[in-house]
Amino acid sequence: MTQPDLHYEQLLWQQGKQHIAGVDEVGCGCLAGPVIAVALVMPPHCTLIHGVRDSKQLSARQRNQLYSLILNQALAVGVGAGGVKEIDRINIFNSRYLAMLRALKRLPVCDHVLLDGRDNKKVDFGAHTAIIRGDEHCYSIACASIVAKVIRDRMMQALARHYPAYAWEKNKGYGTRTHVQSLAQHGVSPHHRRSYAPVKACLTHHWLDITRGVFQRG
Repeated sequence: MTQPDLHYEQLLWQQGKQHIAGVDEVGCGCLAGPVIAVALVMPPHCTLIHGVRDSKQLSARQRNQLYSLILNQALAVGVGAGGVKEIDRINIFNSRYLAMLRALKRLPVCDHVLLDGRDNKKVDFGAHTAIIRGDEHCYSIACASIVAKVIRDRMMQALARHYPAYAWEKNKGYGTRTHVQSLAQHGVSPHHRRSYAPVKACLTHHWLDITRGVFQRG
């Protein structure tokens, strides 16, 4: 299992840059709820928090435990979101980067950005480094991924109290079999992404054909 380290941060600290922001987002593949991004600045030459790694490699309990430790260590944290209507209007790819920009704008200061994923020449992140699978290799990005995941999971748990039919407290908006079946039974909520195939299928009455295709591939 890959353990993120401070390699990228150390290179920048050695150049005199003190406020390095790791940025990551969660929720791109969900059928419901927003995409959430977090930009997070850790102290220069900080000590690694034991157990920090890509949020997808951690249990919910581990993420919640690390969440508090990370926030206690961080110098600054910014949170940004892309809502479901925006996702449907401009697509998830663009919404992802907008959420990241919004998170960065909430930081009081940032000298350089460490960005998870591929670079996007159409988006001005200022001085930045794009790192493929950054949440697996870069400590600041891994920390951001954990904080973003916990924030989004708690948001979906809160929404689940108002929309209990979709079991968002369990699936967090992802397209599980139960979630997709609930769409067929209860219809589309205001928090569903109508541009996503299973949701669109429910709206356009092509439910059975689309459902078979989704589960044959899964």
